[in-house]
Amino acid sequence: MNYSLRQLKVFITVAQARSFSRAGEIIGLSQSAVSHSVKELERQTGVKLLDRTTREVVLTEAGQQLAARLERLLDELNITLRDAGRVGQQLSGTVRVAASQTISAHLIPQCIAASNLRYPDIDFVLHDRPQQWVLESIRQGEVDFGIVIDPGAVSDLQCEPVLSEPFFVLCQESHPFAALDTIPWQALQQTRLVLQDYASGSRPLIDAALAHHGISARIVQEIGHPATLFPMVEAGIGISILPALALPLPQGSRLMVKRLSPVVERQLMLAQRKNRSLSAAAQALWDVVRQQAEALTAARAHDPLYQT
Repeated sequence: MNYSLRQLKVFITVAQARSFSRAGEIIGLSQSAVSHSVKELERQTGVKLLDRTTREVVLTEAGQQLAARLERLLDELNITLRDAGRVGQQLSGTVRVAASQTISAHLIPQCIAASNLRYPDIDFVLHDRPQQWVLESIRQGEVDFGIVIDPGAVSDLQCEPVLSEPFFVLCQESHPFAALDTIPWQALQQTRLVLQDYASGSRPLIDAALAHHGISARIVQEIGHPATLFPMVEAGIGISILPALALPLPQGSRLMVKRLSPVVERQLMLAQRKNRSLSAAAQALWDVVRQQAEALTAARAHDPLYQT
């Protein structure tokens, strides 16, 4: 049968109003349109549903059975659609977010705190992993979204830039660089460098900057966790290049941070699977992360370390 939901609703309205004209007024159709709709439904079912007289409309036995069942089914359909709408707007449940270690340590705590205040019924669950794991977990649907360092041209992710931040040189207070306001990239020629390994999304950017400035790097240590950079540099093993989110320096350390010239920045991005809709709760937390990144950008505008 090729009937429509509209035909069923018209028939129920006629059955309840016992009049084509009154049914037309209720649903906003002409009397002839109502009559045509019912006739078409009768043609589809192969039975007469209504007896028409000059004074009233009377349901046949088949019409009575159909009307009784349809009323229940249409009521259930309306309830189902309303429930689906409420689920789609719910600001509750669990939202899983993936981010690399420096992002997790220095941006996500503020995001979780803001989320807990604004959306107490949403559980913000953080997956703290290296960049490549974060990207794969987004692709596999293991998390709702992630915060990543610009992954470049990827066709399967939808990304939104939220934060630009520079790289700095990390050195001992006794290092010759400590006396300079800014460090030219060329000054890194043949210096001993302690860098994060390639699990970090920052490492390819640092390598590209070194290559762009013709620096022949002496990488003496490659480490996995960004926090390890500080004791390595403090022990005199080498200097390091780190992103702004790796700051602040550990309390009591004998280390200094210096700007690089020219400035090289990395882009942090919110990322989700392409052509997949976020739940209302996930979208709310996506917005919280963006707002916290904007607040951090505004705060840095007044910090001398970020002034060029």
